Amino acid sequence: MLDLRRVTARPDRSFVVFLIGMRVNAWWKPWKWMPVAAAMPRMLEELGRAPSLGFLGGESFFGRTTLMLSYWESTEHLLAFAKDDARAHMPAWKGFYSAGRSGDVGIWHETYTIAPGTFENVYVAMPPFGLGRAFGVVEARGELSRAKGRLAGRPIAA
Repeated sequence: MLDLRRVTARPDRSFVVFLIGMRVNAWWKPWKWMPVAAAMPRMLEELGRAPSLGFLGGESFFGRTTLMLSYWESTEHLLAFAKDDARAHMPAWKGFYSAGRSGDVGIWHETYTIAPGTFENVYVAMPPFGLGRAFGVVEARGELSRAKGRLAGRPIAA
């Protein structure tokens, strides 16, 4: 649902931003990159069914290079999911490394731990998105109406 207000997400605790994606280097070899692409929806479905895993939500972007922007409770939650042989990630990871040495498809990720007061965001005329979808939003009024105020280090729980 579209929110016409000017809003901001104000998590009052640390959280993790995890970016992950793939790059199709040989688009004419779909048998190489399709299994990699197909693994992500399975992982997201599993994460959506089990809030205790610490996945808070995310957004996906598609092109030759894909990007999954995700939010996690902690690095401990993220690493526990990644290393758990009983979860969808480990078979996907093993499959990529057994087939991925050709260079036909690449994978990448970046992990950031974010503390309150070290980030800012604003959403105008947007449906729930990104950090706002993961944590909820408050109206961006007063000191929160400018980036400087949102970066001031005074978290406000949404």
